[in-house]
Amino acid sequence: MTYFGFLLRFLFIPILIFLAIALWDNRQGRQINSFRNGKVVWIAIAVHVFLAVAYTTPWDNYLVATGVWYYNPNLVTGIVIGYVPIEEYTFFIVETILAGLWWWFLARRFYPLGERACIGNFTPNKRLIYLSASVLVLLWLVFTYLFFFGDDKWTYLSITFFWALPAIFPQLLLGADILWHHRKLVFWAIIVPGTYLSLMDIVALQATTWSISTTQTTGILFFKILPLEEATFFFVTNTMITFGITLLLSEESHQRFEEARNRLLPRQC
Repeated sequence: MTYFGFLLRFLFIPILIFLAIALWDNRQGRQINSFRNGKVVWIAIAVHVFLAVAYTTPWDNYLVATGVWYYNPNLVTGIVIGYVPIEEYTFFIVETILAGLWWWFLARRFYPLGERACIGNFTPNKRLIYLSASVLVLLWLVFTYLFFFGDDKWTYLSITFFWALPAIFPQLLLGADILWHHRKLVFWAIIVPGTYLSLMDIVALQATTWSISTTQTTGILFFKILPLEEATFFFVTNTMITFGITLLLSEESHQRFEEARNRLLPRQC
């Protein structure tokens, strides 16, 4: 199976389905309570597509250049930017779009407009913010050490966390308590696409669309073929996307930004 064949089957088709659902929801006037609606949702997804490509490109090029993973030359077009085939850049884009559309699908059903009582009152929690950010920093230090000084088997896992956790850190500082308030939405927005892409990765590995280094991974396999590191990548990237979209669109975040702006730039009488 070619890489573009994989993308068509397992990402483009679900995207088209969720696009159709989004358009249908718009025609039905279905809106989200406690979040921004309309064109701003599309903008939020577009912003995350840009960030995904910009932030993932150096990391992915390093992995391919060092042989952590590699692609079957007969199953890609051969168009390469840096060390990475064009199909991989396409994956960055379509994974983000799919995750964003899935988030939107869930938000409209978990928080339908007119049912504020189902959401509950939001209570700011600075202790949760500082605690979660501190734990994240500790984890980053551990995996940074393993990346630079650990055995080769830690390479893929450690560089994934070395790369991803600094992006999650400001998200937690901004709104760990907001994310916890919307934990049902956040949980399902992460767990479903993370699991789906991990299972689809098994198909690609069996088809030799791409392969993973056995010397630069821990050797922990799910279903005797899926490396722990691959599943970790899918769950981590969907965490970054879900956290970002949730915080960018939630009314609590906008209120927090407004309060911060008023403190820094008090209005003149």
